[in-house]
Amino acid sequence: MTRPVAVGVDGSAAGLAAAEWGAREAQLREVPLRLVHAWEWQPHAHAPPAGPEAARRRAEGVPREVTAQLRQRYPDLGVTAELLTGPPPEMLCAAAGEAELLVIGTVGVGGLAGFLLGSVAMNTVAHAGRPVVLVRAPRAAQDEQPAQEPAAVSPRPVVVGVGLSRGCGEVLRFAFDAATLRAAPLLVVRGWNLPAYHEVDVIGADPDRAADVAAAETDDLRKALLPWREAYPAVDVTEQAVIGRPAHHLLDAAAGAGLVVIGRRTPSSKAAPFRIGPVAHAVLHHCPAAVAVVPHH
Repeated sequence: MTRPVAVGVDGSAAGLAAAEWGAREAQLREVPLRLVHAWEWQPHAHAPPAGPEAARRRAEGVPREVTAQLRQRYPDLGVTAELLTGPPPEMLCAAAGEAELLVIGTVGVGGLAGFLLGSVAMNTVAHAGRPVVLVRAPRAAQDEQPAQEPAAVSPRPVVVGVGLSRGCGEVLRFAFDAATLRAAPLLVVRGWNLPAYHEVDVIGADPDRAADVAAAETDDLRKALLPWREAYPAVDVTEQAVIGRPAHHLLDAAAGAGLVVIGRRTPSSKAAPFRIGPVAHAVLHHCPAAVAVVPHH
């Protein structure tokens, strides 16, 4: 069964940006696009005089309006629209489970504050079983991207942040696939820290020792990427093993990126809480590029 690209739309500028990004992604993957609007009747929150039926009719119009816009821009793309009734995070996670990936929008809050992820987005990212892409709403007309980049313009790189844990394979696979689809270069970033505190003074006092540690970390990353380079020979890969907090290096690399890919570990026990790690949290709130969050074990 062909899985679509799913997009959560709500009639906002962020939702429209997500729909536009999702349409381009669906074209790249040669799959349909499914627009969903998650709606739940709130009787005590700004209830209209006409009651829930009028509110539902308005909610039904949201995905239909976006569908009409996209069909004009992408006449060859199969687009469907659906109203899902229930708690939005649950409905979006259900839509993600039936899709290649789910796309949702976020909005900027200005200055150093970065981007605002509401409770729906945060809950969806934390619980979805499939990759979720967060797309930024343009802050001004000059920030808007064209429906398709001109052929003469080189594609912007895909950036992926990884550790060398067991679950990094799922994150790397998504990143390599994304780079392949876009014919884009791939930058693999691994942040690492100095050894335990009792070794820091020794390394700090010995530049050669510090260089040896850095070289070993780079070599470990290069070795881990060898099978991926063999499996994706067309992808131009650059690795970067750098000391310090991974989120900082990812955000630096994301300045010119077309897509940033990070992982989210899913709990091994059903009783364990679902949450977003500190690296993902920082990147989601401050990265200017679209961010794909890939769940892994």
